[in-house]
Amino acid sequence: MRNDLPQNRFKRALAEKRPQIGLWMTLASPNSTEVVAGAGFDWFVHDMEHSANDVPQLADHLRAAEGGTAEPMVRVPWNEPVVVKRVLDQGARTLLFPFVQSAEEARRAVAATRYPPKGIRGVAGVTRATRFGRIQDYFSRAEAELCIVVQVETRKAVAAIEEIAAVDGIDGIFIGPADLSADFGHPNDWLRPEIWSAIIDAGTRIQKAGKAAGFLSARGACSFPSCSRPTRRGAPSRRPAIRRTASAALPARPAPTATAGSRNIFSRSMGSCSSSFNWRLGWR
Repeated sequence: MRNDLPQNRFKRALAEKRPQIGLWMTLASPNSTEVVAGAGFDWFVHDMEHSANDVPQLADHLRAAEGGTAEPMVRVPWNEPVVVKRVLDQGARTLLFPFVQSAEEARRAVAATRYPPKGIRGVAGVTRATRFGRIQDYFSRAEAELCIVVQVETRKAVAAIEEIAAVDGIDGIFIGPADLSADFGHPNDWLRPEIWSAIIDAGTRIQKAGKAAGFLSARGACSFPSCSRPTRRGAPSRRPAIRRTASAALPARPAPTATAGSRNIFSRSMGSCSSSFNWRLGWR
């Protein structure tokens, strides 16, 4: 166990607009986390919203990720400060907040991660985050290593992108295509022309607002904005974003192979267009 507070490389990579490739982890197994963390990805989401993962298991997953290349991003089940406090005390430092609808909700998310007077996070001296009290300057340095990402998943949230991006402490905005498509009345059918157009517009606006923008796809990658050329039903001819692999599929496809394939796709798309997604959080 490290007894210091290492830099959050993922947070710095987003700020520098460097491509970051990752995937979603939904299997409630630290062994799966250990495999993925060392497979060459830049980050992975430890999902607590749509999986069996909960706070008591979180520490085991974070331990399994130590020493790997991938930054664990914990998606909390909701924008709720008590849950956020417990997740942070376990040592998580990159958080993904689902279903953020407004700048006020974004401010509440950030406040839940900050100690007073900047926020409402409760102070506990002997936690896994402080290495059980061994990191003497944790309380003065923790904020600098926290990375906060919020998800916009409805038309109301997409309309508020500029206001959300302006909230101090927000590092990135992730477009949730499944819930956005449901808000349009077509659950999980986000390649419909009107939904796809809204996604492309949202990514452009996030970029212009100066934040990393994110998007997920299980179907490959392409450059932005060249993805917008329509084909059947007006859907894009190539799917957006850097490839992500569902954790449940990794036994069938070795994780290092998936990582290399994702990077090759990104490299090819960069060769044809100067503007591209920069993590699956991110247009660049």
